[in-house]
Amino acid sequence: MSLDANKPQDAPGGSLLSQLRISRDERNDETGSRRRWWIVGAVAALIVAVGVVVAFALRDRAVAVELATAAPPSSGAGNTAILQATGYVTARRQATVSAQITGTLTRVLIEEGEHVKAGQVLAQLDDTSQRASLAQAVAQRNAAQALVGQFEAQLEQARLDLKRNEDLAGQAVSLQDLDTTRTQVRTLTAQLESQRMQVELARASVTAAEVQLGYTTIKAPFAGMITAKAAQAGEIISPMSAGGGFTRTGVGTIVDMDSLEVEVDVNESYLHRVSPNQPAQAVLDAYPDWNIPAHVVAIIPTADRSKATVKVRVGIDKKDPRILPDMGVRVSFMEQEKNAGASAAPVKGVLVPGSAIVERNGRTVVFTVDGERAHAQPVTSGQSFGDLRLVEGIASGARVVRVPPTELNDGALVAFDK
Repeated sequence: MSLDANKPQDAPGGSLLSQLRISRDERNDETGSRRRWWIVGAVAALIVAVGVVVAFALRDRAVAVELATAAPPSSGAGNTAILQATGYVTARRQATVSAQITGTLTRVLIEEGEHVKAGQVLAQLDDTSQRASLAQAVAQRNAAQALVGQFEAQLEQARLDLKRNEDLAGQAVSLQDLDTTRTQVRTLTAQLESQRMQVELARASVTAAEVQLGYTTIKAPFAGMITAKAAQAGEIISPMSAGGGFTRTGVGTIVDMDSLEVEVDVNESYLHRVSPNQPAQAVLDAYPDWNIPAHVVAIIPTADRSKATVKVRVGIDKKDPRILPDMGVRVSFMEQEKNAGASAAPVKGVLVPGSAIVERNGRTVVFTVDGERAHAQPVTSGQSFGDLRLVEGIASGARVVRVPPTELNDGALVAFDK
């Protein structure tokens, strides 16, 4: 067998080396693939980072909510609450004090929270014009009284002349002169009476001017507390509203604190449980552990068709300076125990608005607020009392979200009126 001397012979293992050699095209494909994987990874990392930032942003975005206070169910010795309703403290006697004339305020002597007595001066108007009118009326009255004196003197002289002429009638005085004297007496008598009426008219004018001057002093119509100050010295005040908004219609608002009572809305379905003079207990939202004895004053004989409720007036038996107008209040209408020897079983749990109870992840929860964060608290719901519901799982006095929005979650940041 002959060998071709010109044909190169493969070195040992040469075929294996040729198989391991990477061509230029294969290297380019591998580099491009790696670059694509780096781009895909960078985009994925960017998406994750954006998601985290958005999640934190949404987490720190405050959700606007309205709060209510969890309160213990009211109970009393020998009484059981058969119905509960919410409402507000109102004043049966309050007034926005204003002037009866238009004028410029020179002094305002009241501040919010100040107690005033009946007849106490609250403000003063500029009285320059009224004092001038009074001085003019007084001068006219004095002039009219002076004319009365003049007519009285003339009448006295005319009567003396008449008597003298009557004595001399038929001798030194003619009948014509006698008739003239008599006519003069009658004329002066009529003029004197007319002037006296002018004096009465002048006196009435003085009284009217004094009344107008009195209108410049604004006084308290009754004793109470100032709850609003609506005007300042230098402003124009008027009993009627003027265009442009530059005229005040009142100086301030005064409330008779002894006339405070509670107005609540009772659902029509439970109205049969309420009757006049029925004992009740009131609990202010500001003082959830303070039970205030009360009683039903009257049931207003009209219904609110939009809410299907009837307004009930509840009187407060014990007045207290902590009770203020427009405070939120919860009223428990009581029923006397039929069996005086039996004691009612204690009621467990607290009362919250029924709208505060929601479902989250298959659980019944109430969102409580601690600081500025809302926390979902699992609760067990029980009996309903009007718009309120008995729940177990949260403490008395806890602040709860009245109507939790759907986007509200555990730990969410909330915003509310403090």
